[in-house]
Amino acid sequence: MRKTATRLRFAGALAAALMLGGIATGPTAQADERHGKEPTLADLAQRHGRYFGSATDNPELVDAPYTALLGSEFDQITPGNGMKWYATEPQQGVFDFSQGDEIVNLARANRQKVRGHTLVWHSQLPEWLTGREWTAPELRAVLKKHIQTEVRHYRGKVFAWDVVNEAFNEDGTYRESVFYKTLGPGYIADALRWAHQADPRVRLYLNDYNIEGIGPKSDAYYKLAKELKAQGVPLHGIGLQAHLALQYGYPGTLEDNLRRFSRLGLDTALTEVDIRMQLPATEEKLTQQAEWYRDLTDACLAVRRCVGITLWDYTDKYSWIPAFFPGEGAALPWDEQLAPKPAYFALREALGGR
Repeated sequence: MRKTATRLRFAGALAAALMLGGIATGPTAQADERHGKEPTLADLAQRHGRYFGSATDNPELVDAPYTALLGSEFDQITPGNGMKWYATEPQQGVFDFSQGDEIVNLARANRQKVRGHTLVWHSQLPEWLTGREWTAPELRAVLKKHIQTEVRHYRGKVFAWDVVNEAFNEDGTYRESVFYKTLGPGYIADALRWAHQADPRVRLYLNDYNIEGIGPKSDAYYKLAKELKAQGVPLHGIGLQAHLALQYGYPGTLEDNLRRFSRLGLDTALTEVDIRMQLPATEEKLTQQAEWYRDLTDACLAVRRCVGITLWDYTDKYSWIPAFFPGEGAALPWDEQLAPKPAYFALREALGGR
């Protein structure tokens, strides 16, 4: 792995510019560069035909410095929770899209595109769905209505959907979700077909964690994707979440894995990127983290059909990691004060910036 230069001599000045939302994206970027302003991560990624995005969540949107940077540095955003089933259909047949709409409206104001997340997942389901037994015809009808109502609502407003999220166990067997147990593995193909019927133009993905490298879990997705493509099921891409941890090692076969999915005619995307560490953070750990961020980016840029990278929020201030992995954190390229860390400069360099 190449060593990452931290560029400390201008980090303070750049951090101040970021805090003020002073870095521009889109058509003004070239003019800004001529006037001495640095291009954003999104600007740099666009030169490679990629997007560079961040997840966000509704409670964070009252934080003005945070939203300024979210709106200026990235050209894509993903709602962390606002489009999940518990939020969008809290009572059976009663839909509430207010949280997702807030993020879509923010993205439109900032000329960003939105990745829809997620239609079918075993977690964060409403109690009305998990608290009773369903027959297969009953659950099939509920699943179809939920998918098609939500996809129709956001038709033309999102460019891609994580249709089915986390469908496999680590050993490559199917996860025993309510959908699998009641409907069998065919629920995945059905979900993709129903989403396509509701919005024929949106890109449809399967999404999961620990599938960055080649192994039993990613092999299961490769096998399923090959079967779905052969059956004519509308599957367009595989989302690799890329929730990594320094203590478990870097997925060295990432680029090869991206390539084998592209050979099936599928796009890939790094959809939920963060790289956590055991605290406290040290200079050595932050340097290693920066190298991993660079290597992830290099792998995506090396494979034409890897279409973009999304951080799972961009700042440690709003990271999910400390709550779920006690004693771990510092996973993102900006710290809790919204100042860029070595990982940020590694990303810039991987994308060809200064």
